[in-house]
Amino acid sequence: MQLARVIGTVVATQKYEGLEGIKFLMVQPLSKTQQPEGQPVVAADATFQAGPDELVFIVGSREAAQAMPIPFVPVDHAIVGIVDDVQLA
Repeated sequence: MQLARVIGTVVATQKYEGLEGIKFLMVQPLSKTQQPEGQPVVAADATFQAGPDELVFIVGSREAAQAMPIPFVPVDHAIVGIVDDVQLA
């Protein structure tokens, strides 16, 4: 899992079967100190609740496909949680 911040939305007029009703959001992966890390990616919102500027958890690859309501649809990244608070020790 990796922290990321929602920075935008993606509109798709046609989607793969099994992805109907799923939001796609642009997210910026972050380091542990919440600094941008790498390039933004498109993530499917498996929580159905993520919105603009929220801090979220993302997963990639096989875990992303398994996080969706219909498993193994073709997604590279998925939002699996919304972060309430981060405390570094």
